[in-house]
Amino acid sequence: MSDDIRIYVADLSAYNGGRLHGVWINALDEVDDIQNQVNDMLKNSPEDDSEEWSIQDYEGFGGYGLSEYEGFESVHEIACFIDENPEIAGELLNHFGGDLDDAKKAIEENYNGCHTSVADYAQELTEDTSEIPDHLVFYIDYEKMGRDMELSGDIYTIETAYDEVHIFWSHELQQYGFIVVGYRSDLYHM
Repeated sequence: MSDDIRIYVADLSAYNGGRLHGVWINALDEVDDIQNQVNDMLKNSPEDDSEEWSIQDYEGFGGYGLSEYEGFESVHEIACFIDENPEIAGELLNHFGGDLDDAKKAIEENYNGCHTSVADYAQELTEDTSEIPDHLVFYIDYEKMGRDMELSGDIYTIETAYDEVHIFWSHELQQYGFIVVGYRSDLYHM
């Protein structure tokens, strides 16, 4: 579990009165614990009858942008997803417009691993699913194949560093009768 995934929840009454009053909270804490920490912060407000809050800062969400009024249950679920998949979860959520269910489905059903390039993935996929005659091996342009896979929408990628490209099959591919088995890059026609 990581303490690096956290949110700063501020008291809006204090903020509107020109004061900073808030608390950093581990977003992996249970939802009730998060709510209790916010309630305690509001009770200790420098303003009378404080009851409104907003998320004014956050850390560890891997490039994903939280709304200032994101619900604590949603924050917790997103934080847990990011904690389980720290390298790609934030960018995957961005790819799906913040849809956590689609991001989870992509990890579980469409993820084909981390490769040094799309070309390397195209080569691996081709060699795993086809028998290439020796006299043709040097004529295959895997860079162009990989580029075509991406441009055609068969795959989408998330690049996390130099030589770290995470490959995902697109949802559309499954509609055409293809399935991807597990985390391998084997392609079988149904």
